Amino acid sequence: MNILITGINGFVGSNFTKDWNKKHTLYGVDINQTPKTGVEKIFTWKQLSKIPPVDVIVHLAGKAHDTKNRSEAQVYFDVNTGLTQKIFDYFLRSDARTFIFFSSVKAAADSVQGEVLTEEVIPHPIGPYGESKIRAEEYILKARNQDSRAKNKNIYILRPCMIHGPGNKGNLNLLYSVVRKGIPWPLGSYENLRSFCSIDNISYVVEQLIVKENIASDIYHVGDDEPLSTNELIGLISKSVGKKSRIWKLPKGLMDTAARVGSVLHLPLNKDRLQKLTENYVVSNDKIKHALGIDRMPVSTKEGMRKTLESFR
Repeated sequence: MNILITGINGFVGSNFTKDWNKKHTLYGVDINQTPKTGVEKIFTWKQLSKIPPVDVIVHLAGKAHDTKNRSEAQVYFDVNTGLTQKIFDYFLRSDARTFIFFSSVKAAADSVQGEVLTEEVIPHPIGPYGESKIRAEEYILKARNQDSRAKNKNIYILRPCMIHGPGNKGNLNLLYSVVRKGIPWPLGSYENLRSFCSIDNISYVVEQLIVKENIASDIYHVGDDEPLSTNELIGLISKSVGKKSRIWKLPKGLMDTAARVGSVLHLPLNKDRLQKLTENYVVSNDKIKHALGIDRMPVSTKEGMRKTLESFR
């Protein structure tokens, strides 16, 4: 296959390149034109007309979720919505047969109501990141249903959980640093569960969508098979760095009170942060597994996390 990957120099794009470059011919679109082994050429966003014919477009480029809330809201819509519209319009004009858009579970819900998040949920994103992603989804779906050029093309919207793997940056690295320094985790009384997505599993899913012909165009959530509690994750990190887990199970009432005080005094631990650190966010991957005809993802949750943590050393 001839595959065009936007955001090819990013974390996910770099891992896809390593997995696919010996089997497929790869091209990229990125604001960073640094040459990459296994990639024929990387184009700018102004050079779309110069890209050779491709079979597949994998749209990864986007503005990542800023957990420190320092980004202007309009930046998310300019990048996550605007660039998606631009590359999807290019796809409709081209002879490419397959388009894969990387959205996010945050486009569906900022918090999971009930036990598990499925594709049937009515989207209710909160904040510019999720809102910009759902606007992009809506643009794609409208064109898919109304534009005659979309007929007989494969159009997939993927909503991955937090993707992790070698080269990963973000909250997982911060937690790794905390455990490595021997700082105790004070929220051990909260047995919250969260879904993750290893780069190996998302790479497998995307390549299957590329090479198989009979998978229905649709929205699919993508994640590992089992969620992890924060306490389990700290245990895995502790094992990786050769330290004993330091998990303090302080009373929930005490932590709730401390968070309320933190909200008033603008301290690092406040009510919103406590909720995010302790809430459940479990995502079903049943729909994508059924579409691919598999019972389990290729890499187990703990094995995928182990590989990621080893890369941090």
